[in-house]
Amino acid sequence: MNFGIDAIAFDVAKIHLPINTLANNRNIDPEKLEKGLGLLKMTLPDAHQDAVVFGANALTKLIIDNQINLEDISRIYVGTESAIDSSKPIASFLVSLMEQKFGKNRLAECDVVDFTFACIGGVDAMQNCIDFVKLNPTKKAIVVTTDIAKYDLNSTGEYTQGAGAVAILISQNPRIIAFENNWATSTKGVFDFFKPYRSITKEAITGNSNNENWFDNLEAEIEIHKDQPVFEGQYSNQCYMDRTRNAYFSFKKASGSENSVYESWKSIIMHLPYSFQGRRMLSEIYCLDHENKIISGNEDASEYQNKLKEIGKSEEYRNFVNEKLQPAEIASSLIGNLYTGSIFMGFLSTLAHFYEKNIELSNHKFGFLAYGSGSKSKVFEGTIQPNWAQAISNVNLFQTLEKSHEIGFETYEKLHKKEQKSSIQSPKSEWILDKIENENPNLIGARYYKWID
Repeated sequence: MNFGIDAIAFDVAKIHLPINTLANNRNIDPEKLEKGLGLLKMTLPDAHQDAVVFGANALTKLIIDNQINLEDISRIYVGTESAIDSSKPIASFLVSLMEQKFGKNRLAECDVVDFTFACIGGVDAMQNCIDFVKLNPTKKAIVVTTDIAKYDLNSTGEYTQGAGAVAILISQNPRIIAFENNWATSTKGVFDFFKPYRSITKEAITGNSNNENWFDNLEAEIEIHKDQPVFEGQYSNQCYMDRTRNAYFSFKKASGSENSVYESWKSIIMHLPYSFQGRRMLSEIYCLDHENKIISGNEDASEYQNKLKEIGKSEEYRNFVNEKLQPAEIASSLIGNLYTGSIFMGFLSTLAHFYEKNIELSNHKFGFLAYGSGSKSKVFEGTIQPNWAQAISNVNLFQTLEKSHEIGFETYEKLHKKEQKSSIQSPKSEWILDKIENENPNLIGARYYKWID
């Protein structure tokens, strides 16, 4: 009996800023971002959207397009690092909205929870759901990954922003991909990218040293939440490489393979904070696990890095990238970073690419190299199933992305600063954030959503 992904759906922000527009306004050579990092567009949440909205839209599409009976769903687990509450999970919002649309109490016995571990939280949720379905083969589970990747203006991460969600149905005998039992993990607690609680003294805000009540804050320090992370790009890249390398070779050892594992994979799906991140990070594994032993790993640091760069620029490696990695990069170039959804969008991008090219994938193996800052990597593989094409035939990934609405730089900055209060695109057939309670003392901050036909 096989277990894995039976159906997949997505929702991506419908507005974008062209990367060359951002580059020109930040005095960056556009080719550095377009040809160097593979970036073309970055999607942005509209005024009526947040992580709940994207997750609810993706989940609604999954249910409708695949005629899912909600009584068959035992779990809805969410991977996210864009939580809108420190206590109430996004998953609980999703259950409420699905019952609002499809019928009261239809998910009353469904287990829900959020998984948070930076960009790998969705993979953690999926592995947990697969294990559950293996123990309960007659039941099904849904994983929703939903995030908004937001970085400070003028920061080195600004051009990697993106927003959206991916929802997948986990079942026995799946139509799209069945996962093998071998999963390898590499973990180390580091500060390569994180979103800490930050604080500022009340005196710095009010100019008053008496710690008087300020908007019901009695503490002398005011805690501030920012969606934007604290990070160091170069260090984060190194952590990505280290965790992924270690997990890959643990996977190879556990699988008992004497040859390069990646050679058996038709496609390689990686976490892509920007489109070309995977090809930059994978060159070390490619070299270390190459049958001709391109590098030994015993070189001094500078010689080692020079050899990696040399191999990364070689025609052989470029051919390898085009064959194994490039299909997953297509959507990333047009969307930006989806955090937990990135690896699943890469998977969907690959499937959609081969579907449009009318290339059969049945029985081919895909390799997955997941990563989350903080930091952790998981490496696993799956086999594409005979009915994969039929299962994604109505997803229309690239057709949907073509309809994205371009905005100007001034509008982008207003949205980023939350100065733009009205929607850029009028919502249609989607969920929206309707209001946030600010009067009822027992419901201050409660967020309410509604469906717009």
